Order: sequence, then structure tokens, then C-alpha cells
Amino acid sequence: MSDIPCLSVAISRLEVAQTQHYALWILKAPFPGGYVHRDCAWTPSLMQVWKAWQSMFSPDSASVESMDDALPEVWEEAGAEVTQGTNYTSRLMQYLGVTLWNWLFEGVIRSSFDQSQGIAIGQSKPLQLRLDVRDPTLTHLPWEIMQAEAGMQAISLSQQLLFSRTTSAVDPLPSLRVENSLKILLVLGQSSYGSSDRLDLQQEAQVLEQVLTGNDGEDGRNSSPIVESKVDTLVQPTPAELVHQIEKGRYNILFYAGHGVPAPDGGMLFLGPDATINGTELAQVLTRNQVKLAVFNACWGAQPDRNSFQQPLPRSSLAEVLVHHGVPAVLAMRDMITDDEALSFIKCFAQALAERRSIDCAVAIARQQLLTLYKFNQPTWTLPVLYMHPDFSGELVRPFNSQVTEIPEHSTSWLSRQAPSAFLRSVGISSQIWPIHGGIMRIGKMEGNDLVIRDPGVSRQHAEIFYRESAPDDEAQTPFYLRDFSRFGTWLLDPLENAGWQLVHQTEVPLRSANQIKFGSTRSQSLEFVVEAGSE
Repeated sequence: MSDIPCLSVAISRLEVAQTQHYALWILKAPFPGGYVHRDCAWTPSLMQVWKAWQSMFSPDSASVESMDDALPEVWEEAGAEVTQGTNYTSRLMQYLGVTLWNWLFEGVIRSSFDQSQGIAIGQSKPLQLRLDVRDPTLTHLPWEIMQAEAGMQAISLSQQLLFSRTTSAVDPLPSLRVENSLKILLVLGQSSYGSSDRLDLQQEAQVLEQVLTGNDGEDGRNSSPIVESKVDTLVQPTPAELVHQIEKGRYNILFYAGHGVPAPDGGMLFLGPDATINGTELAQVLTRNQVKLAVFNACWGAQPDRNSFQQPLPRSSLAEVLVHHGVPAVLAMRDMITDDEALSFIKCFAQALAERRSIDCAVAIARQQLLTLYKFNQPTWTLPVLYMHPDFSGELVRPFNSQVTEIPEHSTSWLSRQAPSAFLRSVGISSQIWPIHGGIMRIGKMEGNDLVIRDPGVSRQHAEIFYRESAPDDEAQTPFYLRDFSRFGTWLLDPLENAGWQLVHQTEVPLRSANQIKFGSTRSQSLEFVVEAGSE
């Protein structure tokens, strides 16, 4: 799990006298008192403004026709001076956002949110806010536009309040691979379907590859720190070809561009003229091969299917089905999106991922780009919907400040002799020993480190001890170094100096044999660094 504080809010409908009453409660909070609950009703004014939104923005005519006309009172309450044009649409967007916020964050829920946000600010970290909407009639609402007050930033645009949707009744995530690169399978499906416009999928593929290789600037270069990336492309594969490619690729991202429609079992993707695959079928291969993120540039991927009475079916959207089956993160579209809009989003989103941003942060950045290009009063920036597994931190690759130093086996900087034999051992009556293999040891709380320490002050990737063959200035010094990446730091005691415990925080220092080390806190277990005699 991530060290970032997280607040998860659930909404579930209650059957009370045939009225729309809901239970709201906190599923996860960064402090013990944050787990609160309240019941509330879906108010007539909320229904009115939601109808007004649909009549203005929804391309799904069937859903609009099944409702009463939007009431003029909504226009008046929203403060619109006219009933058409950009003034009205902008006021309606803002009014619905504030109304949804006030309905969700009221009473004890608001108190829990405020305290959680205060904890995140105190830790100089963003707060992850996740919304679990369990009533299918509410999943189509644009929760991403929620804002606390008129004129304030919408919740899904903030990089300090990382918003995503989540879903319940899922199995715990297995231990995921720790990765330092992006490996993407780009699937170009059917470019036209029925009366839909033909998509320019080749342009989309070209944009994605240019961004990830750092060659998307006007001068042919990209100055941002680009993570190592590889993009493999499949064009209109059969389901069997798609499964085979995922099985052999060790990909961490699946990116689908093409047409899709709502359907039972997680929607329907059109891979080719005679080839389709639904979400339930796709989920099996994605989870089996630990694909962390599935991105769908296809209409309706975040919208549930409907029955013959036009009622939404629970947990039937492509995004929800994939997360329920164990895919850590799914990004899909709530409604139809144009080719130009999708390309703008994809370019900015891929760039943010290449800069080692978390998935929810990258979505916020790309959403900001859509708002700038297509304006606040248009629904474009509200269309991408991110679902994340409740156990997933959102981290695709190691953050930039947590990167480890690795000396390649055949690097020119790797000199002839091997690293001396060294180890850490616990200081105390019962001594344990942890050898440093291959000249490097990674220490942290997360599985996959060479030394896993579960103490509260230890970060997921806390520090590393590594060998660098060079001539030390001090004869007592060894060619080993300690590098700290952590939140709270690492403490070092040098027996040759009378300086006591010294804090090492996000920097690199040389080590001597017999140095003592404490990771995360001065109260943690003391470990002694030892270079075996005769091995230097």
C-alpha cells in the first residue's frame, strides 16, 4: 500500500418507504476516528439539477427521454442570466458540482474529510479520495465535477486531492511486481462501427510512442525526465492473438483504442470486423499477467449496461468489471469522446506517466489539459473516469526520488574486481545476519526489498546500501555507500567519531565497517554494517 493518506467513501441505496434514501460511510480513513456513517435522502433539487445536466450535456437521448423536462427553477437557482449559451452551461456545471459536494460531504462525513485532509497537509502529501458508488443509478453522475464552493477547483482537477472511483467486494490484490519501466501493449481495434465516425487510430499510436520516447517537442526533444518505455502494437487482433501477446509480454499497461459499447459482462470491445471481447473475458488474462493499468479510448467504457426498462445494471460497466476481477486500475470514458479530445488527453496522460507520476495524479494533470483546451463549460474534461482497486496505491513505477542505483554488470564504470563480502547484523543478544549480495541491498517496508522492515517509520522503498569501486579518501572507509530515499530518514552512528547518531535524509553518505544504522527512527532496531576481513 502507498504511504499517501487515503479516505474512501461509500454510497449505498436504502429501501425506505419507496423513497431515495442512501447510506454514506467511510470505508477507509487515515485516522481511527474517521470511520463514520450517516443516512440521507436524494433531494428533489438534486434530481432537478441532474435532469438539467442531462438535457444539456448527455448524448444518450434514451436516458433523457425517460425523464421529465428540466425545471426552470434550476436555471434560476444556478444563477443563470440566460437559458442558453456559455453562461448557462458554465453556471450549470458549477451548480451541479457544488450541489453534489454538499450532498456527499455533510455532517460527520465532512468532518472526517476535513481531518483527513489536515493529516495529509501535515505530512506534505496529497490525500487520495476514493468514491465507491454502489447504486448503479448514480454511477453515471459526473462525480468528478464536485467542488466545495463556486469558484473553487473541481475535485478531480486537484493534484493535492487525488480523486478516483473504487468498487467493493473485491479480493485483496496479490503482491505486484516492482518495476522501473513502462511496458505498454497498444491494441488498435476496429476503427469504425455502425454509423460511428472512423477513428484515426494510427495517429493515436504515433502520439503515444512519441511521448514515451521523449520525442514530442517542437525541437525533437523532451526536457522532462522520461522513464524507460517500450510500446508494442497489435492491429485488429483476434482474441486469441491478444491473449497470446499479453501472455508473453510482461506488460504493465494495456492501451485499447477503438470502438466499444455497453453490454452485459463488462461491455463489448470491437477488436476487428469479426472479433469482439467483453470485459469478463479480458479480465482473466490481464489479472493473470499482472497488468496494472488498462486504458480504454472507447466510448461508454465507464457506463453500465441497461435492461429493457432502461435501468442500469449493477457492476456491468467495463471499468467496474475489470476492477472487480482484480485489475488494479482502469481508465475509461463515461460518454462519447471525440478523436481530437481523446488525443489531447492521451498525450498529456502518457507524458505524466513517463514522468513517474502516480496514475491518479496523471489523470488529474491530463484532465486539466482538457479543461484548458475545451473550456470548463464543456463536458470534455469530465469524461475520463478512473477506477482503482481499494488496495492499489496508484504507483506504476518507482517514483523519481525512490530510484535505486544499479551498476550494470558490463558497464564501463564496473571495474574488474567484485564487491567485498559485507552484511548487516542485528545488535543485541540474538544476532541475525543479512548478507549484501552482488554489492547492493535494498531496504524498505514493501515486499521485494532485499531486507524488509515492518517498523512504522520505514518507507516502502526506504534506502539502499551499494558498492562503488573507487579510492576512498579515508583509509578506514570502505567503497560502500548508504543512500536514503525515505520520508523520515535513516540514522547512522560512526564509532570512530564522537558525534552520536546522525540523520541521513534523501542523500548519500559513505559507510565504514562497524557503522551502526537505524532505519526510520532512533527507536528502531540497531543494525551493524560489517565488511568481512580480508575481502577488500
